[in-house]
Amino acid sequence: MPGSTEIVSLLKAQSIQHVRLYDADRALLLALANTGIRVTVSVPNDQLLGIGQSNATAANWVTRNVIAHVPATNITAICVGSEVLTTLPNAAPIIVSAINFIHSALVAANLDQQIKISSPHSSSIILDSFPPSQAFFNRTWNPVMVPMLKFLQSTDLNFTNIPIMVTESGWPSKGDSSESDATVDNANTYNSNLIRHVLNNTGTPKHPGIAVSTYIYELYNEDLRSGPVSEKNWGLFYANGEPVYTLHLTGAGIIFANDTTNQTFCVTKSNADPKMLQAALDWACGPGKVDCSPLLQGQPCYEPDNVVAHSTYAFNAYYQKMDKSPGSCDFKGVATVTTTDPSHGSCIFPGSHGRKGTRTNGTSLAPSNSTSSGCLSQYHDNGGFFTSSLILVLLLCAVV
Repeated sequence: MPGSTEIVSLLKAQSIQHVRLYDADRALLLALANTGIRVTVSVPNDQLLGIGQSNATAANWVTRNVIAHVPATNITAICVGSEVLTTLPNAAPIIVSAINFIHSALVAANLDQQIKISSPHSSSIILDSFPPSQAFFNRTWNPVMVPMLKFLQSTDLNFTNIPIMVTESGWPSKGDSSESDATVDNANTYNSNLIRHVLNNTGTPKHPGIAVSTYIYELYNEDLRSGPVSEKNWGLFYANGEPVYTLHLTGAGIIFANDTTNQTFCVTKSNADPKMLQAALDWACGPGKVDCSPLLQGQPCYEPDNVVAHSTYAFNAYYQKMDKSPGSCDFKGVATVTTTDPSHGSCIFPGSHGRKGTRTNGTSLAPSNSTSSGCLSQYHDNGGFFTSSLILVLLLCAVV
């Protein structure tokens, strides 16, 4: 993995304004000093027992890992543990004590208003999660969750207006033979759509238009990580700083990697039924109001003259015309999104780099007026906990 200086240089070069660390590595916190980058530090799971059993131990942790670095390093939140209930259940009984002791140390240092505190939980603590309206918390964890909520209430948390923050979300770009969905295309598609969803303030079905800030997991691939191939390939960058794939963080302005694909395209599925393709093609060029003139004989996209090639052009033209909105690349199941540019020869597809290129209008990755911070929920099941500060996630903040 690169050193702390190289990591911070990459963050600054990409105008990344929020990061979450999985511990509180001194060298990295020093390197982040005077950058203005908002930093979430973490109490590793293997330190929870000591901190949860001793107020003095918690105070010492805050002194070494927080007070020693602020205000030069802009620490804005502390995550106490990571998925403790599901990955380290023997520490569950003391998680609230650990949070309370850390909070007391922040109060003593007059930092409790500047630095927020919580504990990320795995989505597995929510049962019957689909449809979302039926979801409920696993009552097995009530002995922990209820005291935690009471603690949060005691710190004047406004339960009627809690901002949602997803502390991990991402997709692996490579997997082994049993992980066929772990591909570069899928990773790029997922993260690109995630970015668009967050920056557009789409919200959730129950709360449309409500900001949902999200940490993208993760900054670097981890070649030495144990487990299946996918566990090594969640990163946006290789250790040498080269991008794993193109990813547009802002839509306009800063581009997270070298721009070669200009985001995503809509193409025909390889196993699509020809009759369904023809019907979808007719709709796109008719009621869908796509400009299909490039498909006419003698025009650049006439060849190859078959329904697969023509429908791919029409589907993508519609997808780009609709600003790549969710559902605009389906056509009753015969189309799919890809990061591979389908342009060929003189046939340049809408959205292709260099011609008719489109960029999604958006804001910066983490606007300066965003006040979201904390560790409310976690949606990447990593099969264990992290102790390396070099495992970084990047916060994608909606405008609030």
